Amino acid sequence: MRVLEFTFTILTICGCWTPDSWTSSYKRLLYHIYTIFIFLLISTFTLSQFLDLILIVDNPDDFTDNFYMLLAMIISCFKMSSLLVNRDNIAMLTDVLMKKPCIPIEPDEIEIRRKFDKLIEVNTLHYAILIEFSSSSSVIQSLLTDYWKGKLTFRAWLPFDYSSTILFHFMYFHQLIGLLVGALLHVACDSLICGLILHICCQIEILNYRMQRVIRNPKILRDYVIQHNLMIKFAFMMNKKFRLTITFQFIVSTMVVCVTLYQLTKTNANIIQLGLYMSSMLTQIFLYCWYGNEVKLKSMQLTNNLFEIEWFMLREDVKKDLLTITRCGTVPIEFTSAYIFPMNLDSFVGLLKMSYSTYNILQQMRNENVEGK
Repeated sequence: MRVLEFTFTILTICGCWTPDSWTSSYKRLLYHIYTIFIFLLISTFTLSQFLDLILIVDNPDDFTDNFYMLLAMIISCFKMSSLLVNRDNIAMLTDVLMKKPCIPIEPDEIEIRRKFDKLIEVNTLHYAILIEFSSSSSVIQSLLTDYWKGKLTFRAWLPFDYSSTILFHFMYFHQLIGLLVGALLHVACDSLICGLILHICCQIEILNYRMQRVIRNPKILRDYVIQHNLMIKFAFMMNKKFRLTITFQFIVSTMVVCVTLYQLTKTNANIIQLGLYMSSMLTQIFLYCWYGNEVKLKSMQLTNNLFEIEWFMLREDVKKDLLTITRCGTVPIEFTSAYIFPMNLDSFVGLLKMSYSTYNILQQMRNENVEGK
C-alpha cells in the first residue's frame, strides 16, 4: 500500500498528480490538459478579483468584501504551483518511506505504520469536510440569493458586459467551480505536508521501538543510525521545498483573521459564512503548528529514551554509535516558517495575538473615519 494514498487521490482530482495507472502517452497528455484547465480556472477567477481591487474598489467596505476571498484564491494558486513544481521531490520523499530502512518489517512496526496511516486518512477526511462544507455553504447561499438577482457571488472586474443570460451563467458558475476547486487545492497541499510530517513522527516511533532491541543484537545499531540521519535529512528537505508555502500560509492566515474580524463588525455581515471561513483558515495553520510541534516532541523523546537502554553492557563501537544519535538529537527536528518562525503551538498563539492586534488597529481607523465624517 502506498503512503498517503487518500491524499494522492485528492491531488489527482486537483490536477496535481498523474495517476500511476495512466502510463500511456495519450492518457498523460489528457491529464496535462486537465491540469492546465484547472490552473486556468482558479487563476482567471483570482485575476478578476485582483483587477476589481485595483480598478474599481474605492472604499474600505468594498475592499474587505473582495480581499478576504482574494487571499484564499491567491494562496490556492500558489499551492497548486508549488505542488506542480515539486512533483519529483514529492515522489522522492514518498519513495524514501517505502524503502529500507524506513519500511516496517516486524508486526509491531507494521502496526505503528498502520496507526499513523489511519490517523492521516481520518485527519484528511475531516479537514476536507470542513473546508468543502465552508465553501459549499457559500455556494448554496449564493444560489438562493445572488443567482436570482442576476448578481455574481464575488466582486470581479471583467473586460466585457456579462448581463446577457449566457455570459452571466458562464461567469457565475466559473466563480462557484473555481471556489470549490480552490478549496480542494488547500486540502490537497495541506494534507500532503501534514501527512509527510506525521510520517516523520511514525519513523521516530518505529526507530524508538527498534532501539529497544539493540541489547540483543548490537550489530543492527548502525542501520538505526542511518535511519535517524535519513529522517533528519528528510525533514530538512521538506522544510526547504515547502518553506515558501508554509510562510505564505502564515502570512495569509494572519491577514484573513484580521479582515474577517473586521467583516464581522459590519451590520450586514453574514456571521455563519464568515465564521466558517475563518475557522477553515485557522484550522489550516493550526495543523501545521500542531504536527510541527509533535515532530519536535517526538525527536526529543527519542533522545531521552536512549538513556533507558542498558548501554553500559555494550561494546565501545556500539556506544559510539549511540553517542552519534544522542549528539544529533540534541538539536530536535523542527519545522520553521522561512527558517525564522518555528511551527509550534506558541507560534499559533502568537499569530492569533498579532491578528487581533491588527484588527484593533483597523477598527480604530474605521471609527476615526466615521467620527471625521
